[in-house]
Amino acid sequence: MAPRRKKIYEGKAKILYEGTEPGTLVQYFKDDATAFNAQKKAVIEGKGVLNNRLSEFFMNGLTNIGVPNHFIRRINMREQLIRQVEIVPLEVIVRNFAAGSLSKRLGLEEGTLLPRPIVEYSFKNDELGDPMVSEEYIIAFGWATQQDLDDIVSLALRVNDFLSGVFFGVGIKLIDFKIEIGRVWDNDFMRLIVADEISPDSCRLWDMKTGQKLDKDVFRRDLGDLTDAYTEVARRLGLMPANTTSLKPTAIN
Repeated sequence: MAPRRKKIYEGKAKILYEGTEPGTLVQYFKDDATAFNAQKKAVIEGKGVLNNRLSEFFMNGLTNIGVPNHFIRRINMREQLIRQVEIVPLEVIVRNFAAGSLSKRLGLEEGTLLPRPIVEYSFKNDELGDPMVSEEYIIAFGWATQQDLDDIVSLALRVNDFLSGVFFGVGIKLIDFKIEIGRVWDNDFMRLIVADEISPDSCRLWDMKTGQKLDKDVFRRDLGDLTDAYTEVARRLGLMPANTTSLKPTAIN
């Protein structure tokens, strides 16, 4: 990393630095893995490299179909240049199949197909454990307006259509995922765009034939090597050589 850069924010998996151009930030992907609101922690060698490359792939794909997002370009193996946004303090969760907390809340077997994609929200606050919130809370506390929520749902469902299709094409079932949304201003006009990252850290991904988990549940539930799971996702998407079985620093272009 370049010396004397101004750190703007550090989260569990990424660091944001002041950008090289006005209105930009540099997003650095760490190898840190956390689960259960950071009660479980580890350093997973190579995870940051994989997530940087995978998030670039998905953000570029969204750009190509007209879904606005913060990604500008990848700088190196661990960093990308992004547009600076004002983050809406919500995690936007889209569920296609029952899993995780939804299965526990409703008593549904994991993997149950939902009647339609369901959009949920949690309040971004690590100290509170990112509690689920309703639209009523969001509007009452001024985190977003009803129009914002309509736009957020539209964005989230477009992302879901895109990701579901991409993963289906490589034999992976998109169980659920979460995204963050940012506000940007073009002169006096505010619009909402997809921000943060899209990677196996923020998705549940199951092999369509075997049900093998290819996401952070591997770490949460001690199901094997997390880097191997993420490498398999990158390999299927054509981002790594087809014969790659584990991450090598030279394997990702």
